[in-house]
Amino acid sequence: MQKKILIVEDDSFLQGLTASKLSKDGYTILVAANGEDAVKIADTEKPDFILLDLVLPSMDGFEVLAKIRKNDALKKIPVIIFSNLAEEKDMLKAKDLGANEYMVKSNFTLDELAQKIKEMLK
Repeated sequence: MQKKILIVEDDSFLQGLTASKLSKDGYTILVAANGEDAVKIADTEKPDFILLDLVLPSMDGFEVLAKIRKNDALKKIPVIIFSNLAEEKDMLKAKDLGANEYMVKSNFTLDELAQKIKEMLK
């Protein structure tokens, strides 16, 4: 069975690029462009993996992560924060809330991101 990945990204161009790359790698892709939708989709679809931006409309990624980690049905889902926020305080906050990994968008290619996801889903 194909693994389901939820991409939470409000930049439609980046969301499309990431979805295209990961679907070519054989994953089923779910997308959310804001925090509220992300929580709803995670709750109904129970993805195998969540790729989460932090700067989002309606509810930021920190709030989304906190809600996911408080939900017994979702709390074990691996989450990579994929954000442009590169400050130490943001990274520490994400780790404290339960992020498995924190990747700054400008420091990684989509291929490197896809490889990290593949490793984490083994």
